[in-house]
Amino acid sequence: MYKLEDIKVGMSESYSQTITDSDIKSYAGISGDRNPVHMDEQYAKESRFGQRIAHGMLSSSFFSALFGMKLPGPGCVYVSQNLKFRKPVYIGDTVTVTIEVKDIDIKNRRVFFDTYCKVGKSKVIVGSAEIYIPE
Repeated sequence: MYKLEDIKVGMSESYSQTITDSDIKSYAGISGDRNPVHMDEQYAKESRFGQRIAHGMLSSSFFSALFGMKLPGPGCVYVSQNLKFRKPVYIGDTVTVTIEVKDIDIKNRRVFFDTYCKVGKSKVIVGSAEIYIPE
């Protein structure tokens, strides 16, 4: 865990995970999102994607792992997150999520991040986040 005064602009952390059928089914069970483009092979095959895709929020949920466990670490609290979904993530894709410190507001104990998910060299999700760090 980082203390607020130890965080510097430009610091970053990354995390990678390969998306499995089990991940998608588990996420559908937790979220209640059983959209057939995620769950039904035949439906997805006939969609514009040609095969099942992972929930966009599944991939973006990995940001929370980085914030809560790495940078800033345990005790921090999400204030906001915005996301733009640029490309689908498929079963078997390895998603690498990265957070990078862009600005720090010491007075209000806020840290601002650029956030993105990549599959290979392609950014599939981009966004930004604001995190509060308690004393």
